[in-house]
Amino acid sequence: MGRVRIGILGCAGIAEKLIRGMLLLPEIQITALGSRSLTKAQGYAAKNHIPVDAKLYDSYDGVLDDPNVDAVYIPLPTGLHLEWVTKAAEKKKHVLLEKPVSHTIEELDAFLGVIDRNHLQFMDGTMFMHHPRLAQMHQVLHNRDVVGDIQEVIAMFITNLGVQPGWTSDIRGQPHLDGLGCLGDIGWYCTRFVLWAYDFQMPKTVTAHPGSKLSDTGVLTSCGASFEWPDGRMGTFRCSFLGDMVMKAICVGSKGTLEIDDFVIPRQEDVCSYRVKEAATWQDRSIGWGAREEVHQVMTSLPQEALMVQEFARLVGGILDGTGKPEPLWSTIARNTQILLNAVKASIESYCQPITL
Repeated sequence: MGRVRIGILGCAGIAEKLIRGMLLLPEIQITALGSRSLTKAQGYAAKNHIPVDAKLYDSYDGVLDDPNVDAVYIPLPTGLHLEWVTKAAEKKKHVLLEKPVSHTIEELDAFLGVIDRNHLQFMDGTMFMHHPRLAQMHQVLHNRDVVGDIQEVIAMFITNLGVQPGWTSDIRGQPHLDGLGCLGDIGWYCTRFVLWAYDFQMPKTVTAHPGSKLSDTGVLTSCGASFEWPDGRMGTFRCSFLGDMVMKAICVGSKGTLEIDDFVIPRQEDVCSYRVKEAATWQDRSIGWGAREEVHQVMTSLPQEALMVQEFARLVGGILDGTGKPEPLWSTIARNTQILLNAVKASIESYCQPITL
């Protein structure tokens, strides 16, 4: 397999993390960068050490028209995804798309349809899905002798973005660009983790929690919801732009519990951990309780963003050399995540009435 040639649409801050990951991979070649301003593209390319032989364009169309681009990374605001993913797919470019992938399931289905018709690879930018820690935790959760049957999954992502009156300096405060606010930006991660823990089985009902908060521009800055499965299993999440940093996730089983303190972005990129607690018992009800607890460390030589791009390049490379075909998993789980986010939003707007899927 030759190097996969990637073009980048836009000069977003989040893209800097992925560009660094791409530069760590010999199988990736950044061949183009497009911005609405050539001067901005030049400054951004220099700042992020994009190879000097990469073509710089003063438009996104320039990247899509470049014959030396096999795939595009699109970190544009969510409100622009329908237009530019559709255009990329029509130009036969494979797509790595920042999350949240869409405002609505209808928009998502529209551009996924174009991707499917052109036999292209799609992947959303949920980086933690590609960290080796997740594969190890999957083995633990499926060991019934350790955790037992999973009963409840809880995920929380809170970060302080300094939301102020008239909050429009950040695209996440602008309804036409990222209208789902915290629900789409960081609630996406929480929802994806809950789905992952339940092997991507969809719940039957979605119910928003009371107390959602909106900015004065009308986007969500704090919200939460519960998911319920037909057999009574539960998933719960909370996300907010208004508090100190929290990235916790807990999977509670009938015999044990798996806990992780940094499930979205590891505190250290080369080593991270998770905890497994088993056999919790009361030592003395008037004093306390105890459990057998093990901390498992996971090492990785590449950061999770590089591992994500590496997997994307592997899939694209297989399609390009005729040895593979598009992997539909990533479209499917992106679509299921989007369905749940839109259901949460619908429940919020209906005063926390349950939404049946």
